[in-house]
Amino acid sequence: MPAHKPLYHFLPDGVSFTSREIARMRLIYLPLSGTTADGLKSCVTPFLGGDVKIDKNTFVTRPASREDLRQALRDFFVLVRGKGVFSLAAESSPDSASVEIGQLWQKITRRHPSAGIEMEAVNFVPVSGETVELMRVTVRNVSRRPVRVTPTSAVPLFGRALANKHDHEHVTSLLHRTRQLPEGVLVSPTMLFNEEGHTEIRRAYFVFGLSGRGEKSVGSFPTFESFYSDGGTWSSPAAVVENLPPRKLSSAEINGKETVGALRFKDETLKPGASREYLIMFGTASDPAEAGRVFRRFSGAGAFDRAWDEVKAFWRGKTRSISFASRDRDFDSWMNWVMLQPILRRIWGCSFLPDHDYGKGGKGWRDLWQDLLSLIMIEPETVRGDLINNFKGIRVDGSNATIIGEKPGEFVADRNAISRVWMDHGVWPLLTALLYIHQTGDENILFESATYFRDPQLSRGMQKDLAWVPSYGRHLKTKSGQVYEGSVLEHLLIQHLVPFFNVGEHNLIRLENADWNDGLDMASQRGESVAFMAMYGGNLFALADVIEHAAQTGSFEEIQVSREVLTLLDTMGTVPCRYDSVQDKKSLLFDAYFPSVQPEISGEKVGLPVKDVAADLRRKGNWIFGKIRDEEIVTVKNGGKTHRWFNGYYDNQGRRVEGRRDGKIRMTLTGQVFPIMSGLAGEKDIKDVIASVRQFLKDKALGGYRLNTDFGVRNDLDLGRAFSFAYGTKENGAFFSHMAVMYAYALYRAGFVREGNEVLRSIVRMCGDTGLARIYPGIPEYFDSEGRGMYHYLTGSASWMILTLLTQVFGIRGEYGDLVINPKLVKEQFSRNGEAGSSFSFAGRKVTVVFENKAGLDYGQYAVKKVLSGEKPLEVKVLSPACVKIKRATLKGRGELVLRVVLGK
Repeated sequence: MPAHKPLYHFLPDGVSFTSREIARMRLIYLPLSGTTADGLKSCVTPFLGGDVKIDKNTFVTRPASREDLRQALRDFFVLVRGKGVFSLAAESSPDSASVEIGQLWQKITRRHPSAGIEMEAVNFVPVSGETVELMRVTVRNVSRRPVRVTPTSAVPLFGRALANKHDHEHVTSLLHRTRQLPEGVLVSPTMLFNEEGHTEIRRAYFVFGLSGRGEKSVGSFPTFESFYSDGGTWSSPAAVVENLPPRKLSSAEINGKETVGALRFKDETLKPGASREYLIMFGTASDPAEAGRVFRRFSGAGAFDRAWDEVKAFWRGKTRSISFASRDRDFDSWMNWVMLQPILRRIWGCSFLPDHDYGKGGKGWRDLWQDLLSLIMIEPETVRGDLINNFKGIRVDGSNATIIGEKPGEFVADRNAISRVWMDHGVWPLLTALLYIHQTGDENILFESATYFRDPQLSRGMQKDLAWVPSYGRHLKTKSGQVYEGSVLEHLLIQHLVPFFNVGEHNLIRLENADWNDGLDMASQRGESVAFMAMYGGNLFALADVIEHAAQTGSFEEIQVSREVLTLLDTMGTVPCRYDSVQDKKSLLFDAYFPSVQPEISGEKVGLPVKDVAADLRRKGNWIFGKIRDEEIVTVKNGGKTHRWFNGYYDNQGRRVEGRRDGKIRMTLTGQVFPIMSGLAGEKDIKDVIASVRQFLKDKALGGYRLNTDFGVRNDLDLGRAFSFAYGTKENGAFFSHMAVMYAYALYRAGFVREGNEVLRSIVRMCGDTGLARIYPGIPEYFDSEGRGMYHYLTGSASWMILTLLTQVFGIRGEYGDLVINPKLVKEQFSRNGEAGSSFSFAGRKVTVVFENKAGLDYGQYAVKKVLSGEKPLEVKVLSPACVKIKRATLKGRGELVLRVVLGK
């Protein structure tokens, strides 16, 4: 997959890279992170900007938004006798610096020719659990004469909550109790300031340092006043410029002040070629004593290098659990960074990076399930418990809590305490559960028990239980007061059956407060989502299939569900609902089902024949597909051609969103992706959609696919906030990676391989064009109209890219625990010697599949001729010429398994 020439160059390890051009960019950044959600989270730019924190209440340094990155955070100043002051964060000339970046570590090297010195800094967060960022600075004499230097390091400390960046900023500095220690500077605030309830704390924030020879600093400047003075700046501190000596401050001078960890090291004379190293540690600890233990942990000889090696090994082990080998080695290296992104999102959630708007922390419902897509492929045997716990966030009305708590099975109704329902949320758990079942063969997970989430919200946010109080608990109870548990399968049924009946005036599933596109948030009364109705329809078929397969495998004929669920399986009752009647559907839901399960449920279970449940689900799925095929095709004539595609939405006035309105073509990519992905769209439909997408959504200059056309409105208050954004930004017409990848995935699944490959290549090209994208390797949430990548790292796009590459492009996937190999590689993806391959985890071992295409055949020309393990042919079941299945038992064993798949005509 060729990309535009990036501004970085991968090194021989295939992961780390170096660049001079990037060293001049102030807004590009790299996350630095511990390994768990309660660990340290940092980010760093080539100019050492960024911030350091654990969570919303524990910011080591001042919170940094996107434009704050222009200001250095960490810095190291050197006063060179007779030459002036030079620093790591200030450039002397345009080509004076270079960066070397590895997975979660940065090395910046900056030359100051006029001073005859070179400065280098390596930054990372250790993976051993300490909440500290380590920074090693090297000062080197690159001139032909000795130089006399006075070194000073500086990291300003914030030591309070995110909210205090603006709210009570000065007042909370008065809580600081700062100490000058031989190791450096430590501040321990007296309390966590919150007017809803202050909390006493012992937490400490610190900046410690020592030289490479183990010598501590000669003193410190612990306050803004002592270091910067009234006339200084962060880049030109008075204590450095005026070469002021450090001194011990009085309690009046030091307490209740803004704190800076500025450390002065002893003067040095460097001979030509000589260098000195300095280790700076900054972070937070549970109390001052723990901070001291962190200092001793990393102050020993070789401790920094050992910690750095551990960082490299840890992240390499995580991201190489799935790898790809194709003709384009840069693409293979790029995918190593994409592999890192789902891991980062499990640690960071959706918060705490400079260009992310979700600053309060936490992970959303959709994020939770889509991140698991990649984890299931990386470590399929380890996620079972997480999956079951996640189902505990579902309400009995089919909606769910939207924010995931810190503990397993802990949920919060909403980040901002607003009762909202996203109508797409029921779709994702089934997709994730199905992937798990197919990768592992574990159908028994469907019959594990889970509780239901309970809070004041009833009837999908349409009603509120005024009698509910927190002491009642967060679990649905029976009428006898017992916590109710239902099977995972029952949860899945409710998530799909309730939306089927929850329709608007066009008999389509209500949009409620939004679907996948959070920007469609102003059509809760009359809005409807055709796009996700299609996906619910496809899921109903998939749910019927998996129930029948589980019954066949487990030799049972009935499933147990709550007695009330039988209302939703209406064809099994005495009076089936008329699906063409909006009123009948609403009545079944609001007059029969909801009153029967709210505020409590009976707790009675009934046994239902599997064949009848499956038939009911398929009847509903067929009705959905027929409804959309018959009534939701848009036909538009433009430029002498007729274009056809699917309408995706109705707005709050009950108007069809897509088509031509006021002379403007209105089209959404979402409205096309899910009819294809669900299996609703036929071959002709897909061809029409592809032609329309190319005409109206593919950008001719940048080559990417936009989320929607320009509706040409200042606001669309009948649809959502998205259309108040400038066109080409975020959810209004940006190149939204997430939806573009899902479009590619849908095309591959439908057999449109060249077209899917074209979409993937457009994403990779935009990511690789660093001059425009201004991001490190990886996939951002979206690109704006100038091609700039936005909201990097913490995006579900990465999980979908991995899923698409492994299961569709390379065609390696599970099917009820067996391994299916169905390559969809085009000829230019094979290496010059005709090979391509992937390594992954399956059946408890590492498996590498190497495809041999010696004849240089294209997709559609080759078939799988044989599969070899060593020289031994494996027994396979041929599903189609290019698709075979291998029994799971055949693959079990120890050590790595290498399969060679021979392709021929």
